[in-house]
Amino acid sequence: MSLKRLFTEHPDAVGESYFEHMGVALSFAWPLLGAGLAALVHAFLPFLCVTTASKTVKQLYARMTNRTPRPVQQGANDRMLAWDPVI
Repeated sequence: MSLKRLFTEHPDAVGESYFEHMGVALSFAWPLLGAGLAALVHAFLPFLCVTTASKTVKQLYARMTNRTPRPVQQGANDRMLAWDPVI
């Protein structure tokens, strides 16, 4: 497997460029990082961040499962569905 293919196979499969996919992934990573930190705070101080982590995970789950398919521009006769990075 070529080095380029390692970086582009999955983004291509979901209809995104490498940088579009990076943006979508980071749009999930930052809230997840915040949720993890809130859960860490909650572990030691249970009266703080009571619903922060679970609320974030539920919102991200809704975003992930409600993504809409869009056609990928490959060839005139070769159309496949991909996931729209804009929600």
